[in-house]
Amino acid sequence: MESVIYWLAQRYDSSSGGFFYAQSSEHVNVKIPDIESTAQALNILERYDLLSGMPDDVRQQLIGFFQMKQQDTGYFLDDNPMMAEDDVMVARALSYSLGALKKLGGKPLHRLPNTAGALPSYMKTPEAYGEWLRSVSLSNSWRGCDRLCVSGVYIKQLTEEKRPMYLHEAFSYFASIQDPVTGLWGQGNDYVKISGTFKLFTFYQQFQRQLPNEGAIYQSVMKTLTEKPAKDMCYVRNSVNLLAAMEREIELPDVTIVLEAIGLQLKRLKQKDGGFSREISGSLPAPNVGQVKKEEKYSELPQPVILGAGLMEGDMNATTQAVLIHRLCYQLAKRPFPFAKMAGVPFYSLIKSKEA
Repeated sequence: MESVIYWLAQRYDSSSGGFFYAQSSEHVNVKIPDIESTAQALNILERYDLLSGMPDDVRQQLIGFFQMKQQDTGYFLDDNPMMAEDDVMVARALSYSLGALKKLGGKPLHRLPNTAGALPSYMKTPEAYGEWLRSVSLSNSWRGCDRLCVSGVYIKQLTEEKRPMYLHEAFSYFASIQDPVTGLWGQGNDYVKISGTFKLFTFYQQFQRQLPNEGAIYQSVMKTLTEKPAKDMCYVRNSVNLLAAMEREIELPDVTIVLEAIGLQLKRLKQKDGGFSREISGSLPAPNVGQVKKEEKYSELPQPVILGAGLMEGDMNATTQAVLIHRLCYQLAKRPFPFAKMAGVPFYSLIKSKEA
């Protein structure tokens, strides 16, 4: 996986301090790196324990990158106007940017949406929030549950007094629609439902709640991951993340079987440039609509936000997930991760050479 570090260095943009989504990004009129790709690049560095060696000038420029993206409303937005129309992207950008600034030791330049009076209209009252939850289509579990769980970003902005009423609405509704046999939520193929369940898991995790019916979820994930090829990196990541998060003891030979299955899935998605692509057919040009495949339909899909050309190349969205899977496999195997191997790659020297 050392090739990932070399690939990542090539995505660095010295003029802005950010990281591009893919090699083709600069050829599809993406002039400035996007928020998600840059935050995901930081996640790669953090997961390989490479953040501590970051030179101060690189750190300060990255802080400036995220600060530059913040609007007067408190939200963080890219230049593409379509991004502001995608509620999932807007919420993710807020979460990603705040997380990145915290890692880097920086702060937002403007007040956040809770104090700027800019929370979504469905957050006005717990009742309005409950109505909104029930209005979200789960015909594609992955997309629908993603929309549901990003509301957690806004719940965290509420006062301690108000928050429990909103959480009661959420957890009561989620419990009422969980499949008691599979433990999964929503509709779609098995990987789509697992991906939706993973999204809801992140909501439960944010508020320190136990994921209900874990035993059934575990069986569903193990069966799907070991028996069915995944055509999207997210299918693999979401499945592995759920297995690791549930902290259930995976006995031999199951652990060997699942690790071999994960390895085969990753090999299918590895690209010649050293990165990983979202799909076996290549990188996705617009990952914000990648949850709903060509053969699937979802009535509330936003407009695509183009980040790349959709070539057979690595992209940041998939590569950051491959790195997380790499870490989680060691966790599942109960083995220490070889950080020293990654530290041998001179990442910061490589990006400095791009400036020359």
